[in-house]
Amino acid sequence: MSHARSLGSAVGWQALWRQSLRDPRDLLRELGLPDLAARVSDAAARQFPLRAPPGFVARMRRGDPTDPLLRQVLPVIEEDALVPGYGIDAVGDMAARGATGVLHKYRGRALLVATGSCAVHCRYCFRRHFDYAQDTAAAGDWQEAVAYIAADPSIEEVLLSGGDPLSLATHKLAGLTTRLRAIPHLRRLRIHTRLPVVLPERVDDDLLAWLGGLPWPVAVVIHANHANELDASVAGAIAALRGTGATVLNQAVLLRGINDDIEALARLSERSFEIGVLPYYLHQLDRVAGAAHFEVDDATARALHEALAARLPGYLVPRLVREVAGDPGKRPL
Repeated sequence: MSHARSLGSAVGWQALWRQSLRDPRDLLRELGLPDLAARVSDAAARQFPLRAPPGFVARMRRGDPTDPLLRQVLPVIEEDALVPGYGIDAVGDMAARGATGVLHKYRGRALLVATGSCAVHCRYCFRRHFDYAQDTAAAGDWQEAVAYIAADPSIEEVLLSGGDPLSLATHKLAGLTTRLRAIPHLRRLRIHTRLPVVLPERVDDDLLAWLGGLPWPVAVVIHANHANELDASVAGAIAALRGTGATVLNQAVLLRGINDDIEALARLSERSFEIGVLPYYLHQLDRVAGAAHFEVDDATARALHEALAARLPGYLVPRLVREVAGDPGKRPL
């Protein structure tokens, strides 16, 4: 049996995804927290439904209403507040649209919104209001997106994002990269994905064979905000990804009540490195409507980052940044 196949059960990753919890009250009952249902926002759950795979739920602490994984996915009444400065397009995606499903913000790089699907719905998601039905790069068998990239020789790197690009079947991803191979100016491929963390079974033999056969250097940027997300199943998935030659990085979001203390941040960096992942970015919250209750003020963020730098070696300290619409890159804080 291959290492990749041994990561998961005999049940395929799509079947496990379909078993995701979708009802907030079901999730709370499973965690022994029925009284927390009074904090649930049905309006927020309708607008941006709960989705949490069973393996991710299994990492949550039963009976703990402050569990850092639960807080990331539970729709709560604070999301209903209308807060000035928080909108539906927090990072200027619409102004950066180059073609259907293509965002061209930064020199030399183009981002493909490959799909609107994710295996988990994070309540702070900056694209929670994005119109995926009208704007995904996979529409029309990738033709418009690939044509846009081919026509601009300054684009040396393609980023696959979403949604989550690994929520697409591997043969669909292979269809894209087959088309991209014909573009001579491409030099790198980057994949931004949360699936190896929330649904590590996605890292199967087919995915690894596809990654291992790509002609470009590949960076896989995962997204974990707390060390409790990175259990043994995730470690196995990361080892398999690294076995294809991919560089694996982590980006996190600084979130109030989840990781806004030095112990949580230090442990996240340390655990990431233990499983073969380098810390990359620590993002300040994107000001998307519904997420204001997660914000950590800039002064506190800088103090935490300074404390992290004083505690850990430099290679374990992610860059503290904010994305600002119109900037030529992430803005350091």
